[in-house]
Amino acid sequence: MGVVLANGARVNFVQLDHEDPEAEDIVMIHGLATNLAFWYLQVAPELNRDYRVTLYDLRGHGRSERTASGYAPEDLARDLEALLDQLGIERAHFLAHSFGGVVALNFACRAEERFLSLLLADSHIGAVREDADREDWDPDGRCRQILDRHDIALDTQDPYFGYRLLKVVAGLRLRGEPIPEELQGLVNPLSGGCSARTANQWFQLLDETSAEQELTGNDNLPLERLSELSLPLLAMYGEESPAMSTGQRLLSIWPHAHFRRVREAGHFFPMTRPQEVIRGQRALAAGELAQPASPRRGEQEVRRFRSDRLQRYQGAWYFDTREGGMQGPFSGADEARAKLNRYLADVTGRSVALTS
Repeated sequence: MGVVLANGARVNFVQLDHEDPEAEDIVMIHGLATNLAFWYLQVAPELNRDYRVTLYDLRGHGRSERTASGYAPEDLARDLEALLDQLGIERAHFLAHSFGGVVALNFACRAEERFLSLLLADSHIGAVREDADREDWDPDGRCRQILDRHDIALDTQDPYFGYRLLKVVAGLRLRGEPIPEELQGLVNPLSGGCSARTANQWFQLLDETSAEQELTGNDNLPLERLSELSLPLLAMYGEESPAMSTGQRLLSIWPHAHFRRVREAGHFFPMTRPQEVIRGQRALAAGELAQPASPRRGEQEVRRFRSDRLQRYQGAWYFDTREGGMQGPFSGADEARAKLNRYLADVTGRSVALTS
């Protein structure tokens, strides 16, 4: 663990060295109201088999300095650039969750040549939200009812709703007021179950600095500029996440990119389904995602999200199909993959080879 002065702020980082001094770098960027521990326990050790891993706390998060200002996405991108310069990292793979993706994209728009690849995990993008249906954290209205019972005036269609609700609950805790069980139940899935210490730090960040205004303002990512990016890119979105609508719109923005839907998963799937993120990162870096999805016979060529078709359940392997659901069981992943390749060859009328 170390601290560097980056763009006027003390930034905390952890670097996991690799036994191969020539190993490529990967930099992991967490989202709002969390810290580098988001990646540290599950994803970082596994990917450290392949890369030299660098984790860091965004400005105002974790052990990084809480400055009075400097929280706009372009400022946080400059923090990242300065950190890389200090650590001597010229080029790297980047893995970013939620708002971390906004930071990474701002950096890519400044210095795309420093990206070996980018994996975006459930990132909201402002220009995309404005051009699509509003994301709703409360499709069945249950959340609104709970908020009304406790006189909390928040907009459940606000893309930052979860973080604003976390601020409200953290404020109650800091004032020593009781937190109703149903309210805490709303906060846990919206905040990734962050600790009381992290929640309190988030409240202080929004209450004592200009962070709330800067973080929830213009993210400096116009669609025209995003469409110019050509770096290797994988966008993964939780099937049940409100951010999925952002991902759907990005399909037309990045024709070269790859899109994966994480089945039955919400916004924090890198914590709940880390192996899918790890597999996605490895496949992206190895160039194993290059083959586009093949249309079925009679279908037009339409860009769509793909899913991890191979699933393991109770010791056996299965594969998932659009037409017939789960197929199996099979004795191993290789057998399931071979059966899936034959199935896809039949429905598409061409030979395919599923690599991931």
